[in-house]
Amino acid sequence: FTPATELLELIATKRVSPVELTELYFNRIDRLDSQLNSYLLLTKDDAMKAARAAEQAVMRGEELGALHGLPISIKDSQMTKGIRTTFGSLVFKDRIPERDAAVVERVREAGAIMLGKTNAPEFGFSGTCENRLGEHGRNPWNPDHSPGGSSGGAAAAMAACLCPLAMGSDGGGSIRIPASFCGIY
Repeated sequence: FTPATELLELIATKRVSPVELTELYFNRIDRLDSQLNSYLLLTKDDAMKAARAAEQAVMRGEELGALHGLPISIKDSQMTKGIRTTFGSLVFKDRIPERDAAVVERVREAGAIMLGKTNAPEFGFSGTCENRLGEHGRNPWNPDHSPGGSSGGAAAAMAACLCPLAMGSDGGGSIRIPASFCGIY
């Protein structure tokens, strides 16, 4: 439950390993996310490879990016090169983009480690977290309720401490609604 800003300081000062931190979040996801469905897809192999590279850079004393070694989640509406991006739709259930969205490119360049893609309604057109790709996203405070939408998976993952930082998007309440439903900011 340590804030992302403190985790970044702990990584930079070699008091926390990006590898151990990434493993911690995957262990927590493995233990809790089946109840929440906040993630549509996990990227464990890529994340662990990135975490090892981030740790080596810290140990060598290299200049670190603003998010160096920090595990994050990416909303499934953001294109991720080589990693399935569905926009919560069956139409794109097998889509593998050839490039990253600009925001994904920037967080990667800043050193963030992507844990996976978070659940979202089809094309972000709902204030709930429901799509036909799998189970609906659930609110961590009451799984009988929605975490909101369209960044519901991101908000649920943050509130349940399944990532220290989550990427959402907002065109009409898509961050604000889930933040309110899940009690985060």
